[in-house]
Amino acid sequence: MTDHTSSAATDARPDDQTGARRDTRRDDLREAFGRLRSEVAKAVVGQEGAVSGMIVGVLAQGHVLLEGVPGVAKTLLVRSLAAAMSLDTKRIQFTPDLMPGDVTGSLVYDASTGTFPFREGPVFTNVLLADEVNRTPPKTQSALLEAMEERQVSVDGAAHPLPDPFFVAATMNPIEFEGTYTLPEAQLDRFLLKLVLDVPPRDVEWQVLRRHADGFVPRDVRSAGITPVLGADEVRAAQRAVQAVAARDDVLAYVVDLARATRQAPSVRVGVSPRGATALLAAAKAWAWLTGYDAITPDHVQAMAVPVWRHRLRVAADAELEGVGADSVLQQVLEQVRVPI
Repeated sequence: MTDHTSSAATDARPDDQTGARRDTRRDDLREAFGRLRSEVAKAVVGQEGAVSGMIVGVLAQGHVLLEGVPGVAKTLLVRSLAAAMSLDTKRIQFTPDLMPGDVTGSLVYDASTGTFPFREGPVFTNVLLADEVNRTPPKTQSALLEAMEERQVSVDGAAHPLPDPFFVAATMNPIEFEGTYTLPEAQLDRFLLKLVLDVPPRDVEWQVLRRHADGFVPRDVRSAGITPVLGADEVRAAQRAVQAVAARDDVLAYVVDLARATRQAPSVRVGVSPRGATALLAAAKAWAWLTGYDAITPDHVQAMAVPVWRHRLRVAADAELEGVGADSVLQQVLEQVRVPI
């Protein structure tokens, strides 16, 4: 009897073997990002959605805005993620007196050479934690715009490229408005996702206290046992894999229909722009890849629609007075727009 299985394996073409090796590498990358969640969970309890959103942001090469009251682990989440990816991270505490040069860097006089070399600011890192980003004036906030969009800093006519990967995680307090500045629309649009971190339920809060009672120190994420499971090379490889995720024409049309529906909603003053539609596509591709799909489906689009679009909608003033928010508007749009089969 002829063993067709052995024969097929023996006669396998080199390109077939190469494809198999590529599939194995993609599976290994997905598994590594799965372990990334577990590592972050060693320090951050009860914020699984925010952890997933942060990972989607990294994979889609976007930036994330974290909103929550003080003490819900926004800073800890960013530090833990950076530690588990073995990426360099820096923190900027945004204050009213912060200057643009304090973010990007500036030319500093060198007396020994009589020149003005460029001294890099904290933005030159892999993961930048912009803490309380709305506490600094628009002039300083705008210093982040070029870095977030172009991945470079221009000083005195010279462009200085930022490290790759580069990821900004900015935090905001939603209830304190004294001494704050509204983020410009252009800067809000540069954030791929806006994630809301709520106060945890009782059982999760108990777990937080238990960990602190056992000696966990939030300022030192290594004390939680976090170990690196990824590096910059793996992150860049995963980002390339995400870009290769396919999208059918009918799913693209579904994204367009959703975006147009937000512009026609009666309670919305300004709907989602075409750039917002491309942002949803990027996030859906990242979520599809992370969950083991090689092409996006309407489910991936629906899962990402609210975090990607909630900060891009402008709800009409009369609707806001009635308690209507961006999240509820988006939920209604998702329910009303026909889903492709």
